[in-house]
Amino acid sequence: MLREHVIRLPRMVVVGQDIIDNIPVYLKDLRAKEPILIVTGPHVFNIVANRVLEIIKDYYINAKYVIVEKASIDEANKVLEKISSLRPQTVIGIGGGKSIDIAKYVSSKIGARFISVPTSASHDGIASPFASLKGSGRATSFRAVVPDAIIADVELISKAPKRLLRAGVGDIIAKFTAVADWRLSHKLRGEYYGEYAASLALLSAKHIVSFIDEISRFSTEGVRILVEALVSSGIAMCIAGSTRPASGSEHLFSHALDMIAPKPALHGEQVGVGTIMMSYLHGMKWSRIKRVLKRVGAPTTAHELGIPDKYIIEALLIAPRIRPERYTILGEKGLTREAAIELAKITGVIE
Repeated sequence: MLREHVIRLPRMVVVGQDIIDNIPVYLKDLRAKEPILIVTGPHVFNIVANRVLEIIKDYYINAKYVIVEKASIDEANKVLEKISSLRPQTVIGIGGGKSIDIAKYVSSKIGARFISVPTSASHDGIASPFASLKGSGRATSFRAVVPDAIIADVELISKAPKRLLRAGVGDIIAKFTAVADWRLSHKLRGEYYGEYAASLALLSAKHIVSFIDEISRFSTEGVRILVEALVSSGIAMCIAGSTRPASGSEHLFSHALDMIAPKPALHGEQVGVGTIMMSYLHGMKWSRIKRVLKRVGAPTTAHELGIPDKYIIEALLIAPRIRPERYTILGEKGLTREAAIELAKITGVIE
């Protein structure tokens, strides 16, 4: 039993329509301090971040921005070099995965408060204390900081490409197998298992299933439901103190694809397909998970991912080696090639 388990949670979560211009008000409520740094991508800067910067400057004199191109350790270190003289007290990540992950990582390195402003709903990193950055050829999850606030404008997010929203459904549906893997590791390895965090993560996935028809219409209400589920999953990780409630064998499969596939698909797309196969191994109703993904138009096969069958099989084989310390349904040694092929064929991932 753990002697101490510290839980750090966001101080504020705001989900609403047309709230992006209210960011200075939220900053005041949070008593955010200058200098303020906005981390964003080139496309998002032109669409919304530049506007946010100008609004913030009406309230905070010392506000700057930096544009990032990719989610990597090298890129994060470049940002740290650029801002060494600025010494931000508040870092705002505006955008998708790369901007938020780098802002989160930078905040942890300089001891600044972090505020998450997602412009898409493709993953649960918008509310988690972990940053996924590439380095040494693969994505690595780093413990960063819990967002001080999550400000999600569903009107803005609903304008993101539908593919990103579908990926968000894939990332949430993965909680079914992630929690099952966590529970399995607890039983077989004695790993810490938090029932409340696990239940919250599962609730996020079940919520998506219950409202999949509304989400499939990509209405503002459907996007709000998806965003709240992603936030809820991120909170589960805050409570657990690890990514365990949200990331299991299906994520290892996706990380493996990132390493070997010539052209990987989106993270949430790959995770969704991984969840179909891992749910079969867990003895779950894998066909129901497949139907949910199909309902929103998310990929369920290698062909729909745009990835040749052989890379699906190779990813299944090497997945357990991605994080050998993390025990999952794939076991220590993983699947045999014959078992991997059979798994992918039974679930219809490959023909």
